[in-house]
Amino acid sequence: MKIVILGGVAAGAKAAAKARRMLPDAQIDLYTDDTHISYSACGLPYYVEGNFEDYKLLLVRSPEDFEKNGVHIHLQNRAAKILPNSKQVLIEDLVSKKAFLVCYDKLIIAIGARPIVPPIKNVNLKNVFTIRKIEDGIAIREMAEKSQNAAIIGGGYIGIEMLEALVKQNVYVTLIEYAPTIMQTFDDDMSHLILEQLKFTCGNRFEILTSEMATEFSGDNEGVKSVRTGSGKEIPVDFVVLCAGVVPNTEIARDAEIAIGETGAIKVNERMETNIPDIFACGDCVEENLLITNTKIWLPLGTNANKEGRVAAINACGGDEKFYGVLGSAVTRCLSLTMSMTGLTVKKAEQLGIETISATVTKNDKVGYMPDVNNITLKLIANKSTGKLLGCQGIGAGDADKRVNTVTSSLLAGLTVDEFYRNDLTYAPPFSPTIDPLLNAAQILLEKLNKTEEQK
Repeated sequence: MKIVILGGVAAGAKAAAKARRMLPDAQIDLYTDDTHISYSACGLPYYVEGNFEDYKLLLVRSPEDFEKNGVHIHLQNRAAKILPNSKQVLIEDLVSKKAFLVCYDKLIIAIGARPIVPPIKNVNLKNVFTIRKIEDGIAIREMAEKSQNAAIIGGGYIGIEMLEALVKQNVYVTLIEYAPTIMQTFDDDMSHLILEQLKFTCGNRFEILTSEMATEFSGDNEGVKSVRTGSGKEIPVDFVVLCAGVVPNTEIARDAEIAIGETGAIKVNERMETNIPDIFACGDCVEENLLITNTKIWLPLGTNANKEGRVAAINACGGDEKFYGVLGSAVTRCLSLTMSMTGLTVKKAEQLGIETISATVTKNDKVGYMPDVNNITLKLIANKSTGKLLGCQGIGAGDADKRVNTVTSSLLAGLTVDEFYRNDLTYAPPFSPTIDPLLNAAQILLEKLNKTEEQK
């Protein structure tokens, strides 16, 4: 058995390790255009921030570790073309500039996603960075440690994580977001609250410009010096970080007539199989099933990539395993503010034609006399006609994420608000008020649902 894996960060490395355990005698070759494999890309902002000095702490396993187990790692080798009819892949060695064909019995595509580079004039100036690979994190940290001003383009998850990282490196940051508010994956009311709370936290160390677009970078041979916006603002900078989102790498899949899903990522079934026999795909290049609605979603997260890599490997090795889908669960932090969500937002539900009802509460995350008490805001969402829970969003300096995590299991179980309200949640003064804020939200939501039922 010859297994070829394309890509080696989360999904690809996971697939390689699992395949080796499944088939000790198989020939396993992993090809990646990267200079590293098996690393935590999610940890790059925290390396930039200065939480630890050695970037090698981000590396989960080295090529040498894999080689000791008989997995052959080919760094700086890019997959250029897949030839399904002959079961071959054309590989380009980025160092020698030579191309060669490799044969496979089973192929696992885990080529991930790449940062979006917006169409900004002079975007190729020196010291304009994206953040995706180890080298990106190293270069940005080196610039941050010797700079005073920076701009971040984009106010999503990566953008606000980089905001925290650079502020903590004593860089004054201007974050530019074209939308009316940041963190657009949340409902607008929660997004506005995130913006307000961030500004309240330490707004004198950064500026967030919303409904604004970067149109031009100015500079010289030494690098970018300023950012111009559509409204005419001129912002002096020492460097810029582009955080405008990512897109799945699907070009070689399309070229091989591998089916692309409605989200623009590779289409796979529960076994991570593509439409072509013996070709599997996993990680940030594939779309997932949104369990609540059985619709498709593209959610490029490390948790999903690891699970999918494992499933792809098991099935490529002759096993039978399924990855059923995701709930859309996510969490991040910026300057002591936690932001977490799971399931559907109101706006996403409306896009899918689902009528919703919601309740939002702001409460202490623990008993008020505890020294580390903080506020959290929770938004609980339900289907107006069935009463089933659809999602939860939580933000605040307190433990918002653990409340959201509680809801995830309830979404999987398909609980109604009434059933969820019966939850026997833990209580002690350092952890929660006597009635948890999550149950406060559920109670309000249940009252709303009952009132709606009475009005029918």
